Amino acid sequence: MSEPDIFYILGNKVRRDLLSHLTCTECYFSLLSSKVNVSSTAVSKHLKIMEREGVLKSYEKGEGFIGPTRKYYSIAVSKTFLVSITPNIFWYKSLELDSPERFERFELRLNNLDKSPKSLHSMVKAFIDANKKLDQVIEVLKTIESYRNKLMKSIKERYLKEIGDMTQLAILHYLLLYKKATVEELSDVLNLKEREIKEKAEELSRVIPLSIKENLIEIDEEGLRRKETK
Repeated sequence: MSEPDIFYILGNKVRRDLLSHLTCTECYFSLLSSKVNVSSTAVSKHLKIMEREGVLKSYEKGEGFIGPTRKYYSIAVSKTFLVSITPNIFWYKSLELDSPERFERFELRLNNLDKSPKSLHSMVKAFIDANKKLDQVIEVLKTIESYRNKLMKSIKERYLKEIGDMTQLAILHYLLLYKKATVEELSDVLNLKEREIKEKAEELSRVIPLSIKENLIEIDEEGLRRKETK
């Protein structure tokens, strides 16, 4: 399969919102439609675009013995995309994520790069040297993102098994990715009323320590450490 046009996919807010919801769990069509503020026709169009590009896959699944068969969607890729846009560089690269094979000490020395190359030859050589340093960083990034992906999968599975609340999980998912969020942000992302977000955050804080100050919510790392030592 060819590389998905990720810039086209991510260039639309509705598609970004749909992908965000799908990183929490597989979703059937009507549930996805309820999560975004556009018509079901528009949602169907966006899903078809992402499926065509190979970012999503769809399948039908029955809901028990007498329940209806529903069309579900899930994300079909595991990649990290890097991009640089400057007056001098347009460059992008996709990295396939898998289970990290090993964790090693990483050291990167930048002081041996030539800060002020004078000749054209030395400038070209310095750029090649910088590329080699970047390759090292990219390899480390790939390992870390593969590790984060594996951890998030385990967190989702454990939370749904032990707690079973999808809205709480969605809040936790967002906080893990972005460190902190306002009630308004979460209300917009999850398409829920602010009152519901506050209630669910309070419920979540009984499982995962949270700092909730006025409208700002973040994970309480000190409280988390205290929980670990018990």
